Amino acid sequence: MNNKLLVPMIVFLIAFCLIIIILIIIQSKRKKKLKQTIEDLDYEKNKLIGVPILSELSKVRELVKTDDLKQKLNEWDETFKDIKEKKIDNLTDLITDADFMVDRKDYKGAIKKIADIEILIESLKKKTDNLLEEVKVITKSEERNRSIITKLKAIYRECESKFERTKKDYGPLTESIETFLEKIDKSFKKFEAYMDKNDYVSVEKIVIDLDKNINTLKEFLDKSPDLVLIATLMIPNKIEETKTLYFRMQRDGFPLDYLNIEYNIKEIENKVANILESMKSFKLENADIELKTMLEYFNTIFNSFDKERESKEIFRENIKKLKKKLEGINKVVYDIYLQMDDIKSTYDLSEAEISKFNIISKNLEKINEDYKVLFEHGKGKTFAYSKLVEELDGLGNRLTRLQDDLDYRLKSITSMKDDEYRAKEQLNMIQNLLIQSKNKLKEYKIPVIPNSYYIELEEAGEAIREIIKELAKKPIVIKILNIRVDTARDLVFKIYNKTNDIVKSVIACENLITYGNRYRTTYKEIDDALTEAEELFRKGKYKQSMDISIKAISTVDESFISKFNLDK
Repeated sequence: MNNKLLVPMIVFLIAFCLIIIILIIIQSKRKKKLKQTIEDLDYEKNKLIGVPILSELSKVRELVKTDDLKQKLNEWDETFKDIKEKKIDNLTDLITDADFMVDRKDYKGAIKKIADIEILIESLKKKTDNLLEEVKVITKSEERNRSIITKLKAIYRECESKFERTKKDYGPLTESIETFLEKIDKSFKKFEAYMDKNDYVSVEKIVIDLDKNINTLKEFLDKSPDLVLIATLMIPNKIEETKTLYFRMQRDGFPLDYLNIEYNIKEIENKVANILESMKSFKLENADIELKTMLEYFNTIFNSFDKERESKEIFRENIKKLKKKLEGINKVVYDIYLQMDDIKSTYDLSEAEISKFNIISKNLEKINEDYKVLFEHGKGKTFAYSKLVEELDGLGNRLTRLQDDLDYRLKSITSMKDDEYRAKEQLNMIQNLLIQSKNKLKEYKIPVIPNSYYIELEEAGEAIREIIKELAKKPIVIKILNIRVDTARDLVFKIYNKTNDIVKSVIACENLITYGNRYRTTYKEIDDALTEAEELFRKGKYKQSMDISIKAISTVDESFISKFNLDK
């Protein structure tokens, strides 16, 4: 029993010992890693106040000759002192605390402290980097600024040379450019003077000003000749040309007040003067856009002049066409009103249709009034022809719409007349068809005519009489008349077709019996069948008679079917 308990206990103890060993190894690695991190942070801290800053500050002390630079150096020393004596000491304390926490195995606290240290180091690194950059601006000022000035002088000489070659292109800006060039020359001289004094603070300002002014000069010399050309030559020429055309067209009777030419030209002259004045101060801003917009304005004005000249001819031509068209429509409407009583008495016009004619008449009166006003404006030359053409087009469209409405209304009346005329023609046609049907029955001696035929014949005759009655009515109701015509035509065609069918059947029966007589003496069954067919024929049963004859004859002679164009 003791042996059985001993083995599990030994296994448990071995497992426990292994777990303890693993935990010790993990803790040891974690501690070692944190210690290494703290050492790295201590190294980063020491780099913050390393040799580069001290070296650069020493160089500045050797260059100090002016109060401005001395003041700058004092500020940098104070900043470095603050970082070294306060911020670094604080950082050292934090690193010590973190190291102590690791020794006490307070890993959670140590990790939090390390995070705070990393943030502080990053912040101090930015400060020291900024301080170093500011100091280097002075220590490397001579080399850097000499290089910049050399490049700026090369650009300046090119600009100066370009200006001298093309001085005439700058017109009223020449004096301002020469003054600006003198200003840049003085700045170059100041640069040399400040460099001799080691006044690097002032040198930095001079270099910035020179860079700005030379770039401004270069851009100005590139852009201003075109702007001067537009402002001093192109626009004044456009103004003179516009004035000449404007006064000439006014003399020729063109009303152009709506264009405000004189006011706009005065405004443009003022704007051009202001732009040139601003350019003397090297302010281009939106000068190119404004000047080009002015040129576009003159192009628009010239287009307006052309449009007015063209519109004058269009107006004179179109108002004549409109007058002729208006007179034609006036005559048609006047004729309709003269005949309106006759039309009302002849045809059953509704109040709505008559009302629509009245509306057309009123609209036509308004168009006539507007035409007179438009004609007087054109004659009096009080409105621009382009505006008159627009009004004329609008009036023409109104007249066209009115004409369409009038045509539609006239078609309704014309349609009534056409329907009446067609009804009379149809009446004559169906009367002739009915007479032809009656004559055809008389022509052939038909043994028996079905009673239904006479009933339908009477219906057709009654329908024809109804047409005659409708045509005799005043006013004529076209809708009813058309119904009467359609009804009568259908009935008469039915009688006509039925007559033809009866006659064809009678002729076919007679021909079949006559053809079959050749077989009667030879075939008794054919003789009997034909006798029966003759009896049916006399009773008016033509279809049955034909069927019996065909059946009997086909037993001995199948070819006869093709002779009579019959189907089996």
